[in-house]
Amino acid sequence: MEVRYSRNRIYISKEEQEMIKDFPILLGGSGIGSAIAECALRLGFEKITIIDGDEVETSNLNRQNYTANDVGTMKTEAIMKRLKSINSNADIVHHNCFLTPENVHEFIKGHKAAINALDFTSEVPLMFDKICQEENITVLHPYNLGWAGLVTVIAPDSFSLDIIAKKGERFNELNMVEYASSFMKFWGNPQDWIDDVIREFKNEEEPLPPPQLSVASSLVAGMCTHILFNLVTGREVKKFPDFYLTSLLNQ
Repeated sequence: MEVRYSRNRIYISKEEQEMIKDFPILLGGSGIGSAIAECALRLGFEKITIIDGDEVETSNLNRQNYTANDVGTMKTEAIMKRLKSINSNADIVHHNCFLTPENVHEFIKGHKAAINALDFTSEVPLMFDKICQEENITVLHPYNLGWAGLVTVIAPDSFSLDIIAKKGERFNELNMVEYASSFMKFWGNPQDWIDDVIREFKNEEEPLPPPQLSVASSLVAGMCTHILFNLVTGREVKKFPDFYLTSLLNQ
């Protein structure tokens, strides 16, 4: 095994290390995607494409994989430089643009898995899933729940998130979080703290983005990397409407 990955031994075989090295991943969005990218790279995923049209803002620094020196620069350029500083031989491709209905097909070509970390401000995230399903690409949806990480997998043969969308409303992150909370209640494992956060968020007087912590970014990065590893090596993964929830609360 390459010296770089020698401490992966026992957990990952030499054969598996080679498999993940050449497995191409597409990161749609480099907010929470920035943390996922580094975790996946350090495990051994060396073919990563990152797409985002945003610049780094100071408010990103509490949870995303950027530094104060990155503020004002394009997210994809900043994270590409960081990834290259970790492994200069890795094949890191970045595109400083947003995914749109017109360019999704072009960008997903050649990838075997995708991370949907797009902002739910348009129809693009669900359209991205649909096109990936049609192209036999598995999509991971990560969610930052502060003290917990939530990930659901949209496989080519699974249901899509539009089955939990509310009629007449555009799907957003909150729909998935509310669904996950209801699911846990139904199976006798309620996460009351999630409902408390949802209630407080809805009661905020001004429209604000959801609260998020660096803790969950790290949790989700590890969860997504593990799921990607399982996909590459043929291990079973949970598919939507099931999901993964790793919480530091209610233990």
